[in-house]
Amino acid sequence: MRMNLRAAKKVILVMSIIVVAIGFGLSLLSRYQDRGNSNRGAIKNQPVPVETALIERGTITLRRTFSGELEALASFVVAPKVGGRVERMRVNISDIVKRGQVVAELDNGEYVQAINRARADLEVAKAKQIEAESAFEIAKREFERTSSLRKRDIASDSEFDAARQNQLAKQAQLKVADAHVARAASSLETAKIHLGYTKVTAGWTGGDEHRIVAERFVDEGQTVAANAPLISIVEIDPIVGIFFVTEVDYAHLETGQAVSLTTDAYPERRFSGRIDRIAPIFQKSTRQARVEMTIDNPRHQLKPGMFIRASVVLDRVSDAIIVPEQALTQRNDRNGVFVLKEDGQSVAWREVQVGIREGERVQVKGNHLSGRVVTLGLQQLDDGSLIRIPPTLKVESEIRGDAKQ
Repeated sequence: MRMNLRAAKKVILVMSIIVVAIGFGLSLLSRYQDRGNSNRGAIKNQPVPVETALIERGTITLRRTFSGELEALASFVVAPKVGGRVERMRVNISDIVKRGQVVAELDNGEYVQAINRARADLEVAKAKQIEAESAFEIAKREFERTSSLRKRDIASDSEFDAARQNQLAKQAQLKVADAHVARAASSLETAKIHLGYTKVTAGWTGGDEHRIVAERFVDEGQTVAANAPLISIVEIDPIVGIFFVTEVDYAHLETGQAVSLTTDAYPERRFSGRIDRIAPIFQKSTRQARVEMTIDNPRHQLKPGMFIRASVVLDRVSDAIIVPEQALTQRNDRNGVFVLKEDGQSVAWREVQVGIREGERVQVKGNHLSGRVVTLGLQQLDDGSLIRIPPTLKVESEIRGDAKQ
């Protein structure tokens, strides 16, 4: 009994000590919290140093720059209609070619011989034609004489029939001779045409009268087959620019829109163009649509295959409320700005809708947006917070504001 009593007293003593320690700890914690709250309250009531900027009203432009490349307005490959050895190439890369100009000559010896052979065949056919005409005239007179004798009962019916049959045979032979002459004449014309094909010309329909040689595929002395490519000719004035857009920008594009282009070859110069075609479909692989534009290129400075950056104005608002992009902040997942109150010592939170962005300028829509907005120190602000503008920043802001005005 005594042992149990002593153990109970020890337990009670330990518990008492623990309770006293907990109470002392809670008392200290309460004191520190009160002291911290008072410090935070003091800090909260202190003005926050900030930088401000004027809220502007004016024109803001939504501009997009797309990467693309240049293509020739028209391109085709010049090829001979007959095969042979290339005797002479009259043009080379970058040469200007006129419509119908001879650009290459093939060895024509075989085709000259073909003409001579066709001409000889024609002479033979004409000689046979003359012979057939003579035979037909003789047969015709013989038939007329036999017919006259038969009327006087001098010639028999069998003689009459034989004369008639002979006339018809000679007439048929004359027609065959005429056909041979026509065929020989046609063969001669074909040989002449083939001879003409040995002089390869650059012929195209529509477009400009002059184009430029883009590529050359053969050299003099090579033997080529019919329809083998010799040179490639392109039209590059005007030249075509290609870029691709996503669905977000697609709705803002239309034919006739002006485009400003830059290239790595001429970084300091801007070229002007216009949108001519917008594809009605999106490519499945990229979910983008093809856009084609036409660019005047009278000096041929722009070349097919060049990389370009095309800048297009997608939208423009003439009377917009504009703030620096740095002024935008979020509170409770909502966009807004802190507007400087009239007293110049506190700010008010204004929720806004963000519109067009142009560089570091942003269009905003909302109520009571005028005066100045905070651009630096936003993280420490709430609605109604006190602020102060350091003298140096205040002077700089006023100077920038006067410059803008």
